[in-house]
Parts: sequence; structure tokens; C-alpha cells
Amino acid sequence: MKFAALGLSAPLLETLDELGYEHATPVQEASIAPLLAGRDLWASARTGSGKTAAFVLPILERLRPDAVVQALIVVPTRELAVQIGQSIARYGRHLDIATCVAVGGAPIERQLDALANGAQVVVATPGRLLDLRAQGALDFAALETLVLDEADRLLALGFHDELTTLQTQLPTELQRVLFSATFPPKVVALAELILRDPTRINLDSGAAPGADLIEQRVIEVDERARGRLLLHLLQVHAWQQLLVFVASRRAADELAHELSCAGFRAWPLHGELGQDARNQTLADFKARRFQVLVATDLAARGLDIAQLPAVLNFDLPRSAADYTHRIGRTGRAGAAGVAISFISANNAGHFRLIEKRHRLQLEREQVAGFEPRELTPPVRDVNGGIKGKRKSKKDKLREAKRPGHPNAD
Repeated sequence: MKFAALGLSAPLLETLDELGYEHATPVQEASIAPLLAGRDLWASARTGSGKTAAFVLPILERLRPDAVVQALIVVPTRELAVQIGQSIARYGRHLDIATCVAVGGAPIERQLDALANGAQVVVATPGRLLDLRAQGALDFAALETLVLDEADRLLALGFHDELTTLQTQLPTELQRVLFSATFPPKVVALAELILRDPTRINLDSGAAPGADLIEQRVIEVDERARGRLLLHLLQVHAWQQLLVFVASRRAADELAHELSCAGFRAWPLHGELGQDARNQTLADFKARRFQVLVATDLAARGLDIAQLPAVLNFDLPRSAADYTHRIGRTGRAGAAGVAISFISANNAGHFRLIEKRHRLQLEREQVAGFEPRELTPPVRDVNGGIKGKRKSKKDKLREAKRPGHPNAD
């Protein structure tokens, strides 16, 4: 369906035409009309499906020039807040709008100034939102629309209490919108608590995202050989850019350093970096000033890199939902991509759970020269030894001292 058929005004249609957007994506086609009509919305849509425009365009369409804080968008991460703020500016280029992006790690004085100067749309993370509210800087009297974006991630990051507190401070008459890529029980309970007779949109969030666009590969490799295999893949595939996910800040720093020493332009991204450093790193990666971004899961939801060819799970995500959001960084907006996961004896069982959750059955690969020596984790016997493994002299002496052993004292 063309955007012109969705009831948007001429300034927004002009902007969309300038951006080269003619046809709405499925989530936009399903969302825009009920949101323009003021209905509550409960939508499941994967990242990269165009969901930001699905709620931003109706918000911009309904803004009034004479009221402040008419729309509040709550998101789980600073990166996602900045991204949505940029989208509002892009889609609203022919409108006179004022926006405040309120996130922790950034100077609160600038955010206070933006609110004092009449921000109509506020994009915020929960903690900073409640800080501003406590200081009396946020007035919800004119609020018409609340959007909880990536609600599953909001709850996974422990923001349940903040969302509950926020709910008690909102006007009764309010359009409420909830977007989520997955719907675990806590998200369902939240939706049932805050939404009123919502329009339901389900674009198959349970399946693996972008299965038709993302080639998902699984490579078996020994834990200690993963770094060497990553270097090999970078040389073989010559990706212009690669996003690598790791489990910790330390792993991000160490792997980025290892790649840099091997001659690849690499940089880490994690929560210990200051906000300015994180913003600059993301800007440099988007501008293709370096090749490999090594990130923790904080970046899994907020990154929007055009034409990102590949994502690699150096460490597996903790949950099946995080797998969805990680690999959804590639294969966006109709572009093809590849998502590679390294598995070893230690995490092969965990990846099978991820496959089960997403109804996948992916073929295991091995790369010549990097074949794993053991494909299943070692099994310990009842005495603490490892079956099939020769015991050392020290192990034998330790075992002989156990009570009940024939040679024990």
C-alpha cells in the first residue's frame, strides 16, 4: 500500500517522497490507520520492519502547535532513544516540532532546557524520565500518546518498577501503544494492564526474524580457537562491515584489541564507555570509518546501520529473544544479510534451546583447519573424574585419599 492511501498529510507525504519511501511496510500499513484514529495498539514486529515510522508518523500527524509534551516514547536504551530522536527529526523536517531526548549519561541540563523551551515529543529511558518528573520538569497534563517501544527489553533490563510508577502518573484519557519483538508472560501482563481494547497486530514475532533475508549459519569451533576463526572469516569474506556480539565489556575490549593488532579496524562498544564516546563510536561505524564493531547486548536494540552485511555471535546471547534482536541488525529494510553463530562444546545445548524457541533447525558447519576436537561437553563420572580421559598421577593420588578407597589411610 502507498503512504498516500494511509491518511497522512501533505508535509509528511512530501518528506516520505524525498526519502524515497513510496510503499508502507506491513507493520506501517497495519498500524498507521488505527493510531491516527486514536486507538490503543498492541503490536509484535521484529526490528528492521519499519516499526519506528509506524508510530512516529501518526504522532507527528496529530501534534498541536499550542501544547507541550503531547507524546512520550519510552525505550530501553540510550542508543535507541537517540535513533528515534533522529527519526523524528528526519520525518518531521517540514514540520515545526520540538523534541527532547532524555537519557542517562547525558547532561540533564540540556534536557531541562529542551523541556522548558516547549518540547512536544519526549523520547526517554525510564530512569532519566522519572528523574525529570521528580524535579518537576515534566508535565503530563497535555499528554495524548504513550509509546512503550521494545517492551520485552524494557522488562528484561529490570524496568518493571519504573514502568509501574510511570503508569500511576499518567492521565486517564491517553492513547497507549506497545511494541515488542517477543511476548513473554511479563510483557503480556503489562499489555493487559495498560492497554484498553487495543488493535492487535502480530507479524509472526515467534519465528526467526527476516528468515527470508537473513542467512543464518552455525559454525562449530573450539572455545579457544574462536578468535583465530574470526580473523579467518574476515579475510575470506572481506565484509565491508561486521558487527560482533560478545558477552561482556572485558570481552569487547580484548577482542577489539586483538582484531586491531591483526590489522583490522575494530572498536568496542559497551556500557562502560561514556555517552559521548558511545555516540561517536556509533557515528564512526555508520560512516564506515572502521570495519568491525565489537559490542555487548546494550547495542542489540539501538543500532540501525544501513546495508550492514553481517552479524556474528562470538558469544551466544543469554536468551532466545536476544538472538532475535542481535541478528535483526542485518537483513534490514529489504536488504540481505548473514548472521553467524559460533558454538562450542560448552554452549551447544544452549543454542539448541534458541533453535527450539524460534522453530529453527540450522545445519552445523565446520571450517577446514578449525574443526573442533570435541563436539559435546565432557561428562563427569560419579567420582568427579572425566570419562574417557586419562587420569594424571596427581588425580590418582587425590582419589586414593578419599574415604572408602581401598588405598585410603
